Amino acid sequence: MSAGGVIMLGFAGTELPEWVAARLRGGVGGVCLFGDNIESPAQVRALTADIRQANPHAVIAIDEEGGDVTRLYYATGSPYPGNAILGRIDDEAYTASVAESVGHELRSVGVNLTFAPDIDINSNPDNPVIGVRSFGSTPELVARHAAAWVRGLQSTGVAASVKHFPGHGDTAQDSHLALPVVDRSGAELAARELVPFAAAVAAGTATIMTSHILLPQLDADAPATLSPRILQGLLRDEFGFDGLIVSDALDMKGASEQIGIPEAAVRAIIAGCDLLCIGPANTDEQIGGIEAAIDAAVTAGRISPSRLRDAADRVLALARSYPAEAQTGPHDEPQCDLDRTIAAFDVRTATRPGPTATIVALETPTNIAVGAAPWGPPAHVRVSEGDRLPDVAGQLVVIGRDNHRHGWVRDLIDEARATSSDVVVVDMGWPSDDRAYADVATFGASRHVGDALAKWWAQE
Repeated sequence: MSAGGVIMLGFAGTELPEWVAARLRGGVGGVCLFGDNIESPAQVRALTADIRQANPHAVIAIDEEGGDVTRLYYATGSPYPGNAILGRIDDEAYTASVAESVGHELRSVGVNLTFAPDIDINSNPDNPVIGVRSFGSTPELVARHAAAWVRGLQSTGVAASVKHFPGHGDTAQDSHLALPVVDRSGAELAARELVPFAAAVAAGTATIMTSHILLPQLDADAPATLSPRILQGLLRDEFGFDGLIVSDALDMKGASEQIGIPEAAVRAIIAGCDLLCIGPANTDEQIGGIEAAIDAAVTAGRISPSRLRDAADRVLALARSYPAEAQTGPHDEPQCDLDRTIAAFDVRTATRPGPTATIVALETPTNIAVGAAPWGPPAHVRVSEGDRLPDVAGQLVVIGRDNHRHGWVRDLIDEARATSSDVVVVDMGWPSDDRAYADVATFGASRHVGDALAKWWAQE
């Protein structure tokens, strides 16, 4: 059994490199597409066709969450509202319809797996990596919309991958950059974090993605991705989940900072992961090193041949169940309801931005999942840390994301409010509970939400 069958690699560029094609012909299980792999729908269709020519049973995955995290619209911003707004609208049929639209788009370009929906409960407003990717802060709401999104997406023939098991919402660290700790008991997790996952499993989710978080009351030694107690004991045995378990990207520091990616890959397979997401822009040498580490672990008896065979069989079964060859026909951009999104805003001011207002966007660092996709409405000025707000005679509109989490943003807003009586502060992220830095909270920053915000302030 080849180790390549459990590997999902990434690569640079908009065309399939020959080394990737060769590995696909040799049995590599899948490819994950990232923002820099995408130029246009026609280009993605050609790319996925080349991938399938090399391996007709390849899993072709993408991070398309239908909101701030987008890959199809990485250059322009997403035309979808995102999970937090869907949760605030709280219409499960509408959530399912948005997911169905995402699925049709992915199916039209030949993608058969999306790492969505994010069903973490954003119970910590200081969370730097989940935030508006979550449907909400209560288990029941998130569970209902998790199930609706899964059903809507999978009705199109594209597989869902709910994430990040067993829950990444109650953290104040980003597992791309560190190893977050969630110090909760099994009973506490069952009452909150695990509720949406149970709903997603009941709805038939094809795959579940793991999280690189440490849960010391379940396993004090290994993050969830590398923990047999959590993946085999909790997810397989207690939950009864029999689908594909996908690792979150193993290049993230929460998984591999201390042990390296090859060893993280070995431990993930031992723990119960079936498909290993390695991350973007891999090299032939890197993938070869990972395969060699897995083969050596089999030879040494650390990984049983049956465990590796079971994992590869699950990957192949998913690809056969969701073939998703690219459909022909035009690629129509979806039209989500701006008015429903506006109704989901939390507006705590009687002052609307006027037509002569100066709009300033505060450019705070984004997490790696969101990346550099365009966000929000057009702005007159974009300000970064260390810059000053412009001197304006009239109304000032200050727009940021997660304003309360950034000291320099709070300082600028405090200064603006102290020197002017005509300031409107907009938070397009997940605001603090007291809304101290959010006269208007939009709970999303996609292009669709930016359009909705512009429509709102143009209304009488």
